[in-house]
Amino acid sequence: MVQQLNIALVQSHLLWENPQANREVFSKKISSIQKNVDLIVLPEMFSTGFTMSPENIKVSEGENTVKWMLQQAKMNDVAIIGSIAFKENNRYFNRLFFVYPNGEYKSYDKKHTFTLAGEDKVYRAGNNKLIVDYNGYKICPLICYDLRFPVWARNVEDYDILVYVANWPKPRVTAWDTLLKARAIENMCYCIGVNRIGLDGLGYEYSGHSAVYDVLGNQMVYSDKEEILYAVLDKDHIDSTRNKLKFLQDRDQFNLSQ
Repeated sequence: MVQQLNIALVQSHLLWENPQANREVFSKKISSIQKNVDLIVLPEMFSTGFTMSPENIKVSEGENTVKWMLQQAKMNDVAIIGSIAFKENNRYFNRLFFVYPNGEYKSYDKKHTFTLAGEDKVYRAGNNKLIVDYNGYKICPLICYDLRFPVWARNVEDYDILVYVANWPKPRVTAWDTLLKARAIENMCYCIGVNRIGLDGLGYEYSGHSAVYDVLGNQMVYSDKEEILYAVLDKDHIDSTRNKLKFLQDRDQFNLSQ
């Protein structure tokens, strides 16, 4: 029997530039999650909100949040994905961590920094795509604005799941909905998007719309309120659809220059 993957999407309000308070909120939310879940996905910058003033936060809070993720993963026997504001070598990064239950982790630095908000002036962009192996699935985790750039997400690695963590504002949420579905269809993969909800410290509103789409672009779950969403991903669905339709065999061949 091919392994299924049980996932939980945590669509939550975020407390502005307050890592300790956000960790406490997410600790409670994670403790309420169904026990058969394999993977928990948190929003972009889940410990602070989408701040362009990371200097307002103690540098140690980055490491504190990573330690918290490791503790939560081990205690709940689950993998956790989320991004945080992280300082390393005197530079700030919008860094996603994929934390395994066994205490290991991998990281990805956001490739496309959001110039409209000046993210490019505060956070250093990454150049390396990450593919994670977990429970028989290949997962490609990306961050928010990356969603607008299909070449970076192109499935040249034969990954099974594409994950976007985000702080995507309400006025442009139609683009979020449309592009998540498009990324699933064009890459013949499950596509997961986890957005925040509520107002941030600058008055921007977020309406959620966290969702999961299957290989054919069918919406499996969706929400526009603060809640935890659940979905079951099936490797058979991926393999059988790709074997039947074979669209990925006709994809363009290219090497992405950095």
